[in-house]
Amino acid sequence: MSAPVLDPPGVAESETVGTQRSWVPVLWALPPVLIVLGIAGYPILRVLTESTRTPSGRGTEVWSSVLGSAAFREALWRTISIAVCSTLGCLVLGTFLAIVLAFVPFPGSGVVGRLIDTVLTLPSFLITLAFTFLYGTAGAVNALITELTGATTPVIDFLTTPLGVILAEITFFTPFVVRPVLAAFAQLPREQLDVAASLGASPWRVLRQVVLPEAWPALAAGGSLVLLLTLNEFGIVLFTGAKGVITLPALIYTRGIVTFDLPGAAVLATVQVVLSLTLYVTYRLVFARFIARPKED
Repeated sequence: MSAPVLDPPGVAESETVGTQRSWVPVLWALPPVLIVLGIAGYPILRVLTESTRTPSGRGTEVWSSVLGSAAFREALWRTISIAVCSTLGCLVLGTFLAIVLAFVPFPGSGVVGRLIDTVLTLPSFLITLAFTFLYGTAGAVNALITELTGATTPVIDFLTTPLGVILAEITFFTPFVVRPVLAAFAQLPREQLDVAASLGASPWRVLRQVVLPEAWPALAAGGSLVLLLTLNEFGIVLFTGAKGVITLPALIYTRGIVTFDLPGAAVLATVQVVLSLTLYVTYRLVFARFIARPKED
């Protein structure tokens, strides 16, 4: 009969220590995971639960009613169209401002940069109020035009239209594009610009072939952030007083606060969350692939 095989001294102890160490990261990760679940997961779960509540119990009647309504389809289209138009406007204006601040020295450029940073700290409704004071029917611009032309009706009247909401969002969210693009330009070696200029390349060609390719990741990051923020923007829409401009956040407010239709508001909120999460996941996947491509090359 063969003798039992015994483990060498210390092997059992090392396996026990290794098992204990493998649990240490899990124990450290458990508190933040529970906090995130409590802060984010529980409200989402409550919204989903509320969206299935009907007078007779639980069901999908509210979902069918809300998603099949014309108000939902129009609000969804309005939300997406305003967010896309605002994002495109922010990308164009933000890139232009970043190029001027980075490559066109002028007196007061530092002050302009600090003003752009200041906008990031302001609530969005202040921009809307400023637009009202400037371009409202009784604003400064209309008052000046009336004084010069003698017009009896306001010449400028766009604040309560989708255009007014888009222009206000472009004004407020453009700094979210300017900052990352300026950071990308700061990383650009000046030697590349000098070499391109010495080879006879025009400023437009240098901008198109040298400068902008370095800024694509920053533009993608800034544009995705702006798209996500404008998709969920509520303050600007509310303070413009645009009654005909109903976005999903505005419709959620109307259903939940004005008419006290909590199940209907919960359905709309769930759709809003799905849109935001889908956009975020898509951004992360595309951005990760975009960043990894130069490494593969």
